[in-house]
Amino acid sequence: MFEEFKKFIMRGNVVDMATGVIIGAAFGKIVSSFTSDILMPPLGLMLGKIDFSNLYINLSGVEYESYAAAKEAGAPIIAYGAFLNTCLDFLIMATAIFILIKWVNKIMPPPKPAPAKEPRKCPYCKEVVADDATKCSHCASDIAGK
Repeated sequence: MFEEFKKFIMRGNVVDMATGVIIGAAFGKIVSSFTSDILMPPLGLMLGKIDFSNLYINLSGVEYESYAAAKEAGAPIIAYGAFLNTCLDFLIMATAIFILIKWVNKIMPPPKPAPAKEPRKCPYCKEVVADDATKCSHCASDIAGK
């Protein structure tokens, strides 16, 4: 069983997929940091000094100073600012992946067409016959098992 598992893991597709998942997770952290630490602060400043990560709707009826205080108190809240950041993360990630795939498709050589299949020929008269033929239409020979 160990040998079978080792063969499965060492297949190229599995290793490639694992590498892609690891790199994707690291790239996701970079995109999240870019969104929350670089992109959103200037955007919030342009929109009137808004910190998107602190935008929330308090459902408890009790006033809290900030999103962090409401969360620490365990108040029921809708954190729509964090949701906006996550949506922006997704859009940036999707755009980057789209551009990457377009680039890879551009540099990859087009797939080679499959070689043309040789037509089936009668073993006796060498005339072309249908693949599912049992008798040659030219010489009437039995070609069922040939």
